[in-house]
Amino acid sequence: MRDSFTPGQVWLDNNGARIHAHGGSIIQVAERFYWYGENKERSTPGSGIWHWGVRCYSSTDLYNWDDEGVVIPPEPHDPASPMHPSKGMDRPHIIYNAPSRKFVCWVKVMDGARQRSSVFTADSILGPYQRTRTDLKPLGMNAGDFDLVVSPSDAKAYYYFERVHSELICADLTDDYTDVAGYYSTHFPAAQPPFTREAPAYFHRAGLHYLITSGTTGYYPNPSEAAVAPTFHGPWRVLGDPHPGDPSRTSFHSQISSVFKHPAKQDLYIALADRWLPRYRADSAEALKLHQDAFWPGSGNDHHAIGDLTEVDTSIADYVWLPIRFEGQRPYLDWRDEWRVEDYR
Repeated sequence: MRDSFTPGQVWLDNNGARIHAHGGSIIQVAERFYWYGENKERSTPGSGIWHWGVRCYSSTDLYNWDDEGVVIPPEPHDPASPMHPSKGMDRPHIIYNAPSRKFVCWVKVMDGARQRSSVFTADSILGPYQRTRTDLKPLGMNAGDFDLVVSPSDAKAYYYFERVHSELICADLTDDYTDVAGYYSTHFPAAQPPFTREAPAYFHRAGLHYLITSGTTGYYPNPSEAAVAPTFHGPWRVLGDPHPGDPSRTSFHSQISSVFKHPAKQDLYIALADRWLPRYRADSAEALKLHQDAFWPGSGNDHHAIGDLTEVDTSIADYVWLPIRFEGQRPYLDWRDEWRVEDYR
């Protein structure tokens, strides 16, 4: 049994198997926490398998997790399905619709140059889920990484997504949370990767709205950026990299997928991040220069060149969970080899 978090170390479930809940989030239902995400157990190099469905785990302490299985399965016999293992299904997010008593899951699906969304609903967090929308192009836009948010005051829901290689969008959702309602706002415009913001992770604290986002560099890590706003739709004020103590400027070799507010603690916010490439480290001066030259324009190199740095094997991706420290309104993430929920009030 575990009694602490050890960021960056291999994390096993209660059966002794690697946990596969990548690009994931946590939702609390009754007295249990449910951690779900991309199942990458078969995504080995050369397999042609991007995912093997959405997997879910449950826990009462956040340290020890029971494998609840694949709650949205792959569809390997239907090449046209958004859940075919070769399709780039990413970043499932589940929210609960209290009026309809439905759990609503959105997934991003990459298929060549197309980036669309599919939506599923279920009566239970563990399913079975039914697909209600396929190939949704919200607001007529190619939609990339995203987060879903429900306002605790009025149950209104919002959809933050990357308009691919352009800007970040905040769109109101319909009452059933399965589509965009029409109203939206635009934020963080950027001309091109790696400056375009992706992987938005939203949280709310002390009456303010926060987003932590990533640059656009594929599976390779880059500096995160935090922003704060008075409303869901902004205006957003950029606060900078919340990892100032990381000399490699790689967000501790990870990418944040979501932020979880611990319900039993006064001010404990946990940043959930994936270390997609545990074998790739930019700690040395030479590796750091190669990382910066490959990604950041002005170096004279194409940012896609970094694809040759290391083999991508997401079947061995790890996790970096860290508590967020605040100085005034600004969030910070400090490296911890080990830490515990019990250390917080």
